[in-house]
Amino acid sequence: MNKVAIYPGTFDPITFGHIDVIKKGLKLFDKIVVGVSNVENKDYLFSSDERIDIVKKALFNDLKLNKKKITIISFSSLTTDLCRKYRSNIILRGLRAVSDFEYEFQLAGMNRKLNKNIETLFLMSDVENQIISSRFVKEIVNLKGDIKKFTTKSTIKLLKRKYE
Repeated sequence: MNKVAIYPGTFDPITFGHIDVIKKGLKLFDKIVVGVSNVENKDYLFSSDERIDIVKKALFNDLKLNKKKITIISFSSLTTDLCRKYRSNIILRGLRAVSDFEYEFQLAGMNRKLNKNIETLFLMSDVENQIISSRFVKEIVNLKGDIKKFTTKSTIKLLKRKYE
């Protein structure tokens, strides 16, 4: 039986921090479902379809990760419902800094209350990627800064196009 983990997020855009979590997750699980959140109360730079395309290009074209081990989908439901749909009892979340912990701790607790069979596994990105956030990447590119240390080539290209 394949062990599947769900990795939900906005990925607006995907960064090397997200990619670290995916790569580490692939060492632990047979398959990772990258759930691109499409909750309507968020203000996204990229549409859901654009974010899915960006994630696919970053993971499969730029980094040549195994397409058989990663599924990328859009979702607007509870993450616990996504777990049920993909027969997973594991939610992957990334932690960068202590400031992330309180929110992530509450989120993990709520998911556990919604489904007692679901566990949240926290993975830390490598030290050089712990400071990266999608918000900072967007701000830097908007101010014409260099973001090649933060995300993939195809993502940079799409970000620059968005801010032209």
